[in-house]
Amino acid sequence: MNLRPDSSTNRAPDRATGPEPDSPLGKIPRWNYWYLIIALIGISVAHDLWQQYQQVEPLPYSEFVRQLKANNVRDLAIGPRQIEGRLAQPLADGRSRFTTVRVDGDLARDLATYDVRFEGALDNTLFRDLLSWIVPTLLFFGVWTWLGRRMAGNGGMLGGGLLSIGKSRAKVYAETDVRVGFEDVAGVDEAKEELREVVEFLRDPKAAGRLGARAPRGILLVGPPGTGKTLLARAVAGESKVPFFSINGSEFVEMFVGVGAARVRDLFEQARKQAPAIIFIDEIDALGRARGVYGMGGHDEKEQTLNQLLAELDGFDNSTGLVLLAATNRPEILDPALLRAGRFDRQVLVDRPDKLGRVQILRVHVRKITLAAGIELDQVAAMTPGFSGADLANLVNEAALVATRRKGDTVNLEDFTVAIERIVAGLEKRNRLLNPQERRVVAYHEMGHALVASALPGSDPVHKVSIIPRGIGALGYTIQRPTEDRFLMTTDELRNKMAVLLGGRAAEQLVFGHLSTGAGDDLAKVAGIAREMVTRYGMSPELGPMAYEMPRNTFLEGAIAAPAPREYSEETAQKIDRAIRDLVDAAYAQASAILTARRDLLERSAAFLLQHETINEADLRQLLAQTESSPAPP
Repeated sequence: MNLRPDSSTNRAPDRATGPEPDSPLGKIPRWNYWYLIIALIGISVAHDLWQQYQQVEPLPYSEFVRQLKANNVRDLAIGPRQIEGRLAQPLADGRSRFTTVRVDGDLARDLATYDVRFEGALDNTLFRDLLSWIVPTLLFFGVWTWLGRRMAGNGGMLGGGLLSIGKSRAKVYAETDVRVGFEDVAGVDEAKEELREVVEFLRDPKAAGRLGARAPRGILLVGPPGTGKTLLARAVAGESKVPFFSINGSEFVEMFVGVGAARVRDLFEQARKQAPAIIFIDEIDALGRARGVYGMGGHDEKEQTLNQLLAELDGFDNSTGLVLLAATNRPEILDPALLRAGRFDRQVLVDRPDKLGRVQILRVHVRKITLAAGIELDQVAAMTPGFSGADLANLVNEAALVATRRKGDTVNLEDFTVAIERIVAGLEKRNRLLNPQERRVVAYHEMGHALVASALPGSDPVHKVSIIPRGIGALGYTIQRPTEDRFLMTTDELRNKMAVLLGGRAAEQLVFGHLSTGAGDDLAKVAGIAREMVTRYGMSPELGPMAYEMPRNTFLEGAIAAPAPREYSEETAQKIDRAIRDLVDAAYAQASAILTARRDLLERSAAFLLQHETINEADLRQLLAQTESSPAPP
């Protein structure tokens, strides 16, 4: 299995996080439950005391019986627990109205025979009565609030729940909360220069616009994942010292039609109140997908949200100082109306860094670790072509973990090498035991890659060969380290690359006389290179300088796109297949010829690899020096 560092697609989050302060615009007064409870209890107690004040002094039941026997009772009102009435002749204290608590009749007769003064007593049920209707009320409001939060996000009784479903969920960072500046962003100097103009307009719009220029209305950051688009947006806010509204595109989309449009309106309304300010929408492709492509009608929720965003962008007033930043790694699916001038005036490419950019990024991240003296970051950057900023941050962390695991005091170059191998090839699986025959097949296979690469001019030098299993299915690997970043490749270089990939299969056929499944990944890569040479780059003499397939403009490596319609005849398709087969056969023949000429070196190097399990660059150079290498046939 032949691996290259630029095949890594690991991604780490490139978003800087920080505490979310309370937005002065989004503060909505919330009811305090304790205030409500105290108020209800106070009202109930006052009502009970008022009723008691209105009542007359209770008359003992024994006195009521005596007055009843004296025929002095009039106008009785008999209740289940009390008796109210009026006396024909007032008592000595002048009372003519009375109330008394009922007593059991049999008990009253028994007590009357002993001439005892007795009266009824009412139970104090105030607390029980309060609980009987306050607790259900609180339970109802609690369930209502919980359901509202479940349906439409967190919030108080009045400030959230169902009533806040149309509110913007943007995180608002004040001027002092964003502590990221341009000095914290490395490897994307061109993108930073494009964004410095925005900072100047936000800081001093009069000086920046003295010749009549205006600030860009919208800036779209495009690039592969992990290259620092979100970090750049935060750096603009940190340099400008203005409020920063950050939201993800997926947070506008809800199951209720019209909610997304309402949130867009609310977001821009809040931002205008705090202008000058920056609105940052991450992953804008979640709501900016091209309309009508997927057969949805005009009432689709996403389309309504996009239409509202387009309307807000058209309603921008340049004097308000609002700047819209957005980021995506799928610009090919965005709606054309969103990308036109006047909405997103500028598109800034945030691409993977070159070698110099990788050195700058590594210098930023190694500040947090203890680096060994004399280590050259140029060497680390040379081993990581194709790595993004997030990949390099992950690499530095992995190297620090490797050094910690080996009980080291500092992080050295070997720790970075081990970390790169782990990221590119996967985790070592020393417990995966292979039988002796499988180990021999893997050893010859990997040495076939290495020897073909060392024989062909212009091929990347072999950095390491190993038969230690890694990852999910890699039983061995050969890592090549490019000496420089390359942006163009010639026909001969592509042919040599295919020959190196087929070197493992050629070695198996040469030594064992049969083939194995170990070359499956190599064959897929070879087929891809040959097809692109024929259909995209016009490198087939039979088909001529024609492009039969269009490139997929995508930053997502490995994304499965819908197959493009074939715009050529069946006869041309047969010619394409033959041209691809001819290229692959020629590369395989070239690899077989090299290994046949180097058969003795192949045997010795494979035996060395079986004994030591790993061959580094110095060991391979020593093995090559011991034998005169035969010139490779043309």
